[in-house]
Amino acid sequence: MEFVILGIVLAGVLLLAGLGLLVPRIRRRAVPPAPPQAADQPEEGGGVGILAPERPTEAPEAPAPTIETPAPTAGRLVRLRGRLSRSQSVFGKSLLAVLARDRLDEDAWEEIEDSLIAADVGVEATHEIVGRLRERTKVLGTRNPTELRALLAAELVEALDPTLDRSLNVAGKPSVLLVVGVNGSGKTTTCGKIARVLIADGHTVLLGAADTFRAAASEQLATWAGRVGAEVVRGPEGADPASVAFDAVKKGVDTGVDTVLVDTAGRLQNKVGLMDELGKVKRVVEKQGPVDETLLVLDATTGQNGLEQARVFTEVVDVTGVVLTKLDGTAKGGIVIAVQRKLGIPVKLVGLGEGPDDLAPFEPAAFVDALVGTDA
Repeated sequence: MEFVILGIVLAGVLLLAGLGLLVPRIRRRAVPPAPPQAADQPEEGGGVGILAPERPTEAPEAPAPTIETPAPTAGRLVRLRGRLSRSQSVFGKSLLAVLARDRLDEDAWEEIEDSLIAADVGVEATHEIVGRLRERTKVLGTRNPTELRALLAAELVEALDPTLDRSLNVAGKPSVLLVVGVNGSGKTTTCGKIARVLIADGHTVLLGAADTFRAAASEQLATWAGRVGAEVVRGPEGADPASVAFDAVKKGVDTGVDTVLVDTAGRLQNKVGLMDELGKVKRVVEKQGPVDETLLVLDATTGQNGLEQARVFTEVVDVTGVVLTKLDGTAKGGIVIAVQRKLGIPVKLVGLGEGPDDLAPFEPAAFVDALVGTDA
């Protein structure tokens, strides 16, 4: 019996001793090891780690934009004559083919009239041109294709009225030019190209981005100006166009530039009428001085429809000249004649491509020469 009791006591002691040894091991395993210190972190006590962080390098300065020198405007229409290929197909091929026939009967003259009307010359102008051409052909008795071509060219030049003054009125200091027209006609792009024309002719130019209701207009104008080193006066999107135009002209006066060129809105996003707004722009600008030139930008591809839009502009802002864009993209080159006759305003510049220097001063004789292939 004593041996049994002694055995139980001994077993209990051994059991307690075993538990004492196991508990510390369990506790040590329950504590997670400390994470190793990052090599690039400062050590405790202010020491510096092995790898110090690199200092950020400064971004290199952007190179200054290259200032372009626009091509001279003298003779530019002659250099761009090939751009009128679509209109040449009407005047240089269709008409001359009919005129070269052995016999010009009534059907032939009606065909000539139809071709001119299809080229957007206009009904009234077409009747006058064909009437004079018939009379001169009859009197001279000519049937030679070269002579007939020369007669046609002379009549077209006469219809374009070569006596009109097509120069830009930029004699003031500064001269103020407003550029008006509906959006989609290429107005803002044309404004940038007009700036290049003026700079090519030796003028200093400041541009006013008064088309504040079209988000990209001021950015577009600034891009054009930056290429030739011109400055742009801009306002926030949706700003009062008249206020921006006024600021532009004022800065032009203060800085002494030769010309201030103001791009105006072609549409508005509020209930104010576009024509009312354009009238306001003109009145506000004239507080600084007279508006020397108001150029109306028309899209040649719209033909007779564009003339109805143009008529409204002429009633509001006293348009002094027309810029006919996209003339290279239409077979209706006769629109130049129709514009002048219906509006009573000279075409001063024509756009013959998308290049920066594809805007040319309009010269009637060179234009007709490009159409019919002979010196007028």
